[in-house]
Amino acid sequence: MPKLDESLLSGLPPFSCLTRPQIRKILDQARSRRYEEGAEIFREGHEADRFFLLLDGYLRVVRTTPGGDQIIVLHISPGQLFGIAPALQRETYPATSIAAAESIALSWPVRLWSDFTATYEGFATESYKTLGSRLGQIQQTLTEMATQAVEKRVAAAVLRMVNQSGRKTDKGIEIAFPVTRQNISDMTGTTLHTVSRLLSAWEKAGIVESTRKHIVVTAPHQLVVISNGTD
Repeated sequence: MPKLDESLLSGLPPFSCLTRPQIRKILDQARSRRYEEGAEIFREGHEADRFFLLLDGYLRVVRTTPGGDQIIVLHISPGQLFGIAPALQRETYPATSIAAAESIALSWPVRLWSDFTATYEGFATESYKTLGSRLGQIQQTLTEMATQAVEKRVAAAVLRMVNQSGRKTDKGIEIAFPVTRQNISDMTGTTLHTVSRLLSAWEKAGIVESTRKHIVVTAPHQLVVISNGTD
């Protein structure tokens, strides 16, 4: 594996307070791996033997309900830690992580977690800040599924992906990673048929353009209005 440059980590919040020699030491202990779209990085309930940092790509985080259904509870963007079970004082992963697009991640043995949090300024603070934000996102998703009408849930899910990864194009704001109607169904606790019906209606209304694994929001404000509408 080519030697990784310190600049990969120097601008990222968990490592931004560190010197280049400190970052060098962290990188020298890391393992780098590329994951194809759809590849599983780790599985819910399995032993948490490593923690990770996403360098490139996007990940889906999937939880299994007591009834056995799988729900996409959030997405992870480049530059973020994930698989940080030690921060939850867990010995197993609380969710499954799947590459939403071709991705590259660094990982470290979980035994190094306590060393990193104790030794490196800012690492613990940023890690727990990330954890708090994630738990908030998951709670918001579960609350929407339990209390909101389907159209609002689907609109909110699409907007979250736009806010996280959206890039401007001539047609509107494009979600940067592949996303299928089944993915949106798994994010919102609704049926594939319902998601297809809603997206088709939004396409006719000029709100989105949707093709296989590809969504562009052409009228973001209208989607915001739908997501904020009264039930």
